Amino acid sequence: MPALPIPPLAELRLRRSAKWRTFPDDVLPLPVAEMDFPLAEPVARALRAAIDRSDTGYAAPTPDLANAVSGYARRAWDWTIDPDQVRTVADVGIGIVEILRRVVAPGDGVVISPPVYEPFAWWIREVGAHVVEAPLAGQPGAWRLDLDALERAFAGHATAYVLCNPHNPVGLVHPREDLVALAELADRHGVHVLSDEIHAPLVLPGAEFVPFLSVSDEARRWGFAFLSASKGWNLAGLKAAAVITADPAPKRYVDRLSPHSLYRTGHLGVLATVAAFTEGDPWLADVVDVLDHNRNLLGESLARSLPEVGYVRPDAGFLAWLDFRTLGWGDDPAARILATAKVALNSGHRYGSTGAGFARLNFGCAPQTLTEAVARIAAIR
Repeated sequence: MPALPIPPLAELRLRRSAKWRTFPDDVLPLPVAEMDFPLAEPVARALRAAIDRSDTGYAAPTPDLANAVSGYARRAWDWTIDPDQVRTVADVGIGIVEILRRVVAPGDGVVISPPVYEPFAWWIREVGAHVVEAPLAGQPGAWRLDLDALERAFAGHATAYVLCNPHNPVGLVHPREDLVALAELADRHGVHVLSDEIHAPLVLPGAEFVPFLSVSDEARRWGFAFLSASKGWNLAGLKAAAVITADPAPKRYVDRLSPHSLYRTGHLGVLATVAAFTEGDPWLADVVDVLDHNRNLLGESLARSLPEVGYVRPDAGFLAWLDFRTLGWGDDPAARILATAKVALNSGHRYGSTGAGFARLNFGCAPQTLTEAVARIAAIR
């Protein structure tokens, strides 16, 4: 494992973010999608320089972020993005909500594939649409998009699909052939595909990320991609993201965003994002190595101390989807674990109809934190 310094828990508890202020100090907080690593030095340097010059105003209407996103996508995925088709927004969630407002009408159906990131359902309801579930097919370790279920949902007058690519919480990296088939379904039924690609920089060894907009003309005709440095470089609180299109048809919806949307974006977030996407590759490589080590360590620790818990190594990100059903801890094992083991996890039932009995664990932490969490949970078995 590379020498990426991870602050001790006592130092981490001085942080003022949600992860460290939601629970008492005797709880190991492993739910919120924030990593425990220090900032990448290029990012820290850009932020320090801005503070030193009292540069804390509004984000400027420059091409810097678009060019940085385009350059990173070309290096990382051999994906060519036209900077003129990149629009800055405050974060991925706001970007998805604002596009949904423009492509769906109140009462329309918007499809998701549970188990999937909990806020997707909130965002859909926020715009007055209703959630249509087309759960992932297969079993843990063999998850896939259920293309038959998606076709039924799309044929049932859905107007949009929110794709999680890579898929949170199971860590699935969708194969190209599934994305091609999804785009064909979207084209056949006139369904807009909003692809949340926030975890794409954190695809782990053995997997290959495929940007949705790169797979076909149909994907470009119906697709929007949403990308941010907030997960890969731990910048969620700085508020900057990008909406990306690759065809005039979806771009016309992006062009309808408020001209003031840029000023709702964090200026420091733009500066940090540009630094991350242009200078942050070496730091990100170290983080990916740590996450690769931790996903293996988690599997070894569970096999040794909690073999009843189902776990399949994720192919992306720092989130593990744990199956507690054989322990008989009910639909919400995270509640029991928090109360008795003092380990905070995310409740699986919040990720859709297939999540009961599961919990999500954040392994973007020090290895000793991870092993202590497993030991605490094993002690209440």
